Amino acid sequence: MTRAATGVCPNPAASVMGVKRPSSALLTDHYELTMVASALRSGVAHRRAVFEVFARRLPPNRAYGVVAGIDRVLDAVSRFRFDEDTIRYLLDVGIVQDGEMVEWLRAYAFRGDITGYAEGELFFPYSPVLTVTGTFAECVVLETVMLSVLNHDCAVASAAARMADAAGGRLLIEGGSRRTDPESAVAAARAGFVGGFDTTSNLEAGRRHGIPTGGTTAHAFVLAHGSEEAAFEAQRATLGVGSTYLVDTFDVMEGIRRAVDVVGSDIGAIRIDSGQLEEDSRAARNLLDSLGATDCRIVVSSDLDEFKVAQLEAADAPIDAYLVGTSLVTGSGHPTAQLVYKLVSIADSDAPDAELRAVGKLSPGKRTLGGRKDVHRTVDADGRFTGEILSVLPVELQDDTMNPQVPLVRDGEIVADLTDPTEARQRCNERRSRLRDADRTPWPTHSPAIPTIWEGVEEPLSTPVPAAGGAQ
Repeated sequence: MTRAATGVCPNPAASVMGVKRPSSALLTDHYELTMVASALRSGVAHRRAVFEVFARRLPPNRAYGVVAGIDRVLDAVSRFRFDEDTIRYLLDVGIVQDGEMVEWLRAYAFRGDITGYAEGELFFPYSPVLTVTGTFAECVVLETVMLSVLNHDCAVASAAARMADAAGGRLLIEGGSRRTDPESAVAAARAGFVGGFDTTSNLEAGRRHGIPTGGTTAHAFVLAHGSEEAAFEAQRATLGVGSTYLVDTFDVMEGIRRAVDVVGSDIGAIRIDSGQLEEDSRAARNLLDSLGATDCRIVVSSDLDEFKVAQLEAADAPIDAYLVGTSLVTGSGHPTAQLVYKLVSIADSDAPDAELRAVGKLSPGKRTLGGRKDVHRTVDADGRFTGEILSVLPVELQDDTMNPQVPLVRDGEIVADLTDPTEARQRCNERRSRLRDADRTPWPTHSPAIPTIWEGVEEPLSTPVPAAGGAQ
């Protein structure tokens, strides 16, 4: 579908104008600071440590997850500072005590390293999506803000990719801003674009990230006029014949007749937002063709998700574009990517060259394997993924394996440029092409799509345990 047909406006601005961003230091949980205070007292605060972000399991019947939000994580880390107003608040309410802890807060800046999966990369159980290295204290305080961003953005990107897989190349429009918090809406639009959506209704996402935006009229516009004809005439005069006309305010077929009568047979597109979408789209196609509007596109909406899109595609419904809102911005039933942030290694002294000791939880259903993980993926002769190899000790790998980890931060400085989501979108599409076709559906044959292969370490117990909320 053309941009004219959907009201899409490309916006080249890929970043917000130079405005000083506020501190992200209080986008965290109370216990992060009490841990730091206790670690300063016990002596472990300044010991070298390694934390990893990973999911023990994917949501039920999901074949893969999609990484998104890395740009927001790096931005949050760069703004994680405790200014005097913030410190005064923490003192006034008794969260911290004056002395060593306050001096630590004043001096805080993350000076460690972060390695992670690139945006648009796929992840599977135990994939080290992020590896954070530094002192225990400087790393542990980043847990909440990192997980807050990644669990939201990865959930949305994963849902978007499933919808893109189901849509078979049809145009996908994101329209969920009214179903989530305003800032979450911007993040969701970007994550949806990374996952495979083509446009968004969110103008701030267009301004910040250069994502194409689109939108024409809603039912209120039609109802505000004396008749559908009057509404269509006003839209035609303003937006042109190539825009998308909403035809289901009263009666879909009558709406189509009126739209074609007012706009002409070169009408760009119609949108159906209710009813039986398969039957209505077929009837709409037949009617449009009989009226000479053979090039008119059909856009559908109305509480779509990947399952409904797949059903419409399987039925070969004559639909050209799907507009998805609520299901996308809420992760299509799984609003969190189930990512956790866990300590996997720590030194036994403050010495810079002290050896790191692997540590991990043994809790039933929440086991954590200690040690920093290296990761490589194996591929077959057709370039399809066959497995993800995780290892703690060096292992001999085949020449054709790939490593999804990339450097993001070195010595506290961001070394990755992730401001353009287009590259991440392309990566996501390419990585999904390496999966079996049968796993790129809402009903995959494998969950996860490829196995996690542990080299030189005991495989963790993988029996699924239902999530019950709260701390993980």
